[in-house]
Amino acid sequence: MKSIFLCFLMTFSSLSFSQQDGLSELNALVKPRMRVIIDNDLGGDPDGLFQLAHHLMSPSVEIRGVIASHLYEQGFGAPGTSEYAKEKALEILKILKLENSIPVYTDKSESMTDVKKPIDSDAVQAIIKEAMRTDTDLPLYVVCGGGLTNIASAYLLEPKIAYKITLVWIGGPEYTDIAIPPPGYTTLEYNLGIDIKAAQVIFNTSNIKLWQVPRNVYRQPIMSDAELLTRVKGKGQLGNHLYGVMAEAFSKLNKWNIPIGEVYIYGDNPLVLLTANQSSFEPDPSSSTYVIKQSPKINDAGVYETNLNGRMIRVYQQLDNRLLFEDFYAKLELFSTQKN
Repeated sequence: MKSIFLCFLMTFSSLSFSQQDGLSELNALVKPRMRVIIDNDLGGDPDGLFQLAHHLMSPSVEIRGVIASHLYEQGFGAPGTSEYAKEKALEILKILKLENSIPVYTDKSESMTDVKKPIDSDAVQAIIKEAMRTDTDLPLYVVCGGGLTNIASAYLLEPKIAYKITLVWIGGPEYTDIAIPPPGYTTLEYNLGIDIKAAQVIFNTSNIKLWQVPRNVYRQPIMSDAELLTRVKGKGQLGNHLYGVMAEAFSKLNKWNIPIGEVYIYGDNPLVLLTANQSSFEPDPSSSTYVIKQSPKINDAGVYETNLNGRMIRVYQQLDNRLLFEDFYAKLELFSTQKN
């Protein structure tokens, strides 16, 4: 009887410790197997802040830096500058107590005007420095949820990085042989339009290994407002902060008379799914589907054209949204119970 009681007590203590210690136990179980540089316009659409938080809570990736990139001037009712995006990134890092361990870089808050003229910055140099390291065997992923200014500039300044990175990009319109555009679509896709010249560098001339998540695919990760209220709000300081940025976004959209219903597209979170959530053996995003296509050429209007000399790229078709969202909710829950 005593042995049964002791067994129960040990089990209960273990469970209690797990609940109290939050992400610490997960971090102890998981070893990083890739490096990641996050490059996102964190001062605009708030989905980027969800992606940032999700990546920072994922122990299988070693975050080597966060690039707070620019977007359109007054994009999403904000300044659109890199400095403003950095402020928003640091709010997340401080909640996670990572502000002193993960650097946040800025760019020049301008887009390229010529495919041969890079825009150098601390962000660009950070990409080059990390890509050219020789003291680690961990693969490097540069994940971009906005414009391609920084990675294109890094490539122009040091073309050798093409052999050392995988670029995962959220952006680009639909491929007409795969999907039709959504109702009321714009020909120029939002992220591509931030810097068309940079996109031309990446697609038309570079040989960087590219995984593309085009518009028809990044529109798939949808969270309902009911889920936001029950699975994000109230989940500690981080959950309340993320809920707050969404509430502010909803307020703006209502003010602009843009009714969006009761769901929101979290189109940047696939950056986490395709890196941190890769399969255990033969690592790859095995629960999401893609096709291998010849890279198109992007013209000055930001539209695809046939490129008979284009390299082969990976274009995603369907995402594992169950894994994407449930992993996010679970990590948020774990962090909310973590001891200070």
